[in-house]
Amino acid sequence: MDNKKTTEPTCCPKFDPAPWDGKTFEWDNKKFIKDKVFTVFYMPVNFGGAMKRATEKAKDAGVAIQDGMWLADHTSKWNMDLYLAVDKELPGTGNATLSGKFFSKVYEGPYKNMNKWIEAYDQEAKEKKMNVLKRYWWYTTCPKCAKKFGKNYVVLVGQIR
Repeated sequence: MDNKKTTEPTCCPKFDPAPWDGKTFEWDNKKFIKDKVFTVFYMPVNFGGAMKRATEKAKDAGVAIQDGMWLADHTSKWNMDLYLAVDKELPGTGNATLSGKFFSKVYEGPYKNMNKWIEAYDQEAKEKKMNVLKRYWWYTTCPKCAKKFGKNYVVLVGQIR
């Protein structure tokens, strides 16, 4: 990633990797608003639109977004489910909850490193004797904000056993 910072305003909160890097935690019915994103060979097409739509619904209803967290579940080459962490359910939307034990690892760099990050994550989970049941990607900032901050952090959050 180019480390040049811009003077453009940011729309994403600045991400602190420390609380998420190499951490194991439990969620008990953690609340999310669920939406879908069309993808072409795993590349999102309307990601920004889905984020804006869910954010506006949450703000209009007085629902707080938690940790600026957007989890992506790449369900196929053509679809990605998107989960926005919130403090309470939002009527009229796709409400979802996640429960269980999770392991998170922070990566930084261009998205083309995704396969390397998956391999590294799986290796670390294996070394820690964790069985990864499902993976979610947390894209912590949009491309414009990543450029502004000079870092493109991506967090792999895996449900483990």
